[in-house]
Amino acid sequence: MFQNHALFDRRVRRLNRKHEAMSRGYTTKLRKDGLIVVQPQRAQVRLPLKFLFLVFVALILFKGFLMASLGTEAYGERVAGLAGGTTVEQVGAWVMQPEPATEFVAAQIGLILR
Repeated sequence: MFQNHALFDRRVRRLNRKHEAMSRGYTTKLRKDGLIVVQPQRAQVRLPLKFLFLVFVALILFKGFLMASLGTEAYGERVAGLAGGTTVEQVGAWVMQPEPATEFVAAQIGLILR
């Protein structure tokens, strides 16, 4: 009796997963033998612009805080040290380069830290 119930539960879970996948959309395909097969569409990964904007703002704030706490010269030396390293470090140096927005944020945070 318990084994039958476990098999039934497995079938129900499989059907629920299939139903959830089908709720996102489905496609039909005609196989060579003439049978029409319905398959769920794959989930598409989309990054919303709001998320990318928030990541960009967080990066600017982080860089500004580092620049304000370390000082402009020390920050520049550390970024230069990264530029002479491995490929990953060079990419990090390119990302961490100070731009006008970072310098402005560093100036504003510097007023608060002092």
